[in-house]
Amino acid sequence: MAALGWLPPRRRSATARSVLAGEASAEAARKTALAEAPALTEPETEPEPEALTEEGPRQTPDEPVFPVAGDDLAAAFFDLDNTVMQGAAIFHFGRGLYKREFFQRRELARFAWQQAWFRLAGVEDPEHMQDARDSALSIVKGHKVSELMAIGEEIYDEYMAERIWPGTRALAQAHLDAGQKVWLVTAAPVETATIIARRLGLTGALGTVAESVDGIYTGRLVGEPLHGPAKAEAVRALAAAEGLDLERCAAYSDSHNDIPMLSLVGHPYAINPDTKLRKHARTNDWRLRDYRTGRKAVKVGVPAAAGVGAIAGGAAAAIALHRRRK
Repeated sequence: MAALGWLPPRRRSATARSVLAGEASAEAARKTALAEAPALTEPETEPEPEALTEEGPRQTPDEPVFPVAGDDLAAAFFDLDNTVMQGAAIFHFGRGLYKREFFQRRELARFAWQQAWFRLAGVEDPEHMQDARDSALSIVKGHKVSELMAIGEEIYDEYMAERIWPGTRALAQAHLDAGQKVWLVTAAPVETATIIARRLGLTGALGTVAESVDGIYTGRLVGEPLHGPAKAEAVRALAAAEGLDLERCAAYSDSHNDIPMLSLVGHPYAINPDTKLRKHARTNDWRLRDYRTGRKAVKVGVPAAAGVGAIAGGAAAAIALHRRRK
């Protein structure tokens, strides 16, 4: 896909694959949001009042009111895993696919080994990453997009609906109440992210785009997983297309991997932050919120490096579940 003509000149360097992934995600998000706009309704559950934590209340008397009602040049961008939802969407989606017998045992073993490599080695070897992406995409290759969307709706009800953080949901609702658009931004498949956004009454979602032809997955990605710098590229592209002023926008995430995205906006928030993000946020005077019951809450799912493209993130979880059932 060629670079989109409406984008302004780039202000910083980025890999070609990150740019391609970001622009593809922004284009897909806008198309989906426009198509679904008439069907958007109020969220299925009312948000609970935001919890007060050691980080303090949402606003202090000295802070200006935020978000600013009626500011149509502003929007909010929320990371999904461990920010909006407890655990990783790809983990829960993988559980649902395993339940529906999408995986072969030999695929499970291979994926589990790849996930173990990323977790233990802690590095992203390009050749190994490509092999992992190819393996992940082989699961959905040949399946209809509509089929995975329908399954995704069921999986949301089975595993995700009860895992939404009320505090973060309240933050998103505050932006909606102010008349602003709210977007999820995640390495999970854009189809899965779109389902979650719609169920929460949000505007739409930026996610990893898997190539499809005539509604059938080809087994290839458009660019790369929407992770790290690619997330920032997606937000930048969407902001340009929507005519937003990023200095007036907000972004929310739990992970230091999203510092590029958080650094793009004028109002960055660290939500349930990992150690590196907490340190970075305090150094840069970013706002923090922590909705976990314990400061060292365990993150459920797979490393961000292993969230490659589509489905493989759930494979390690699936094999663990299979072993438990024996």
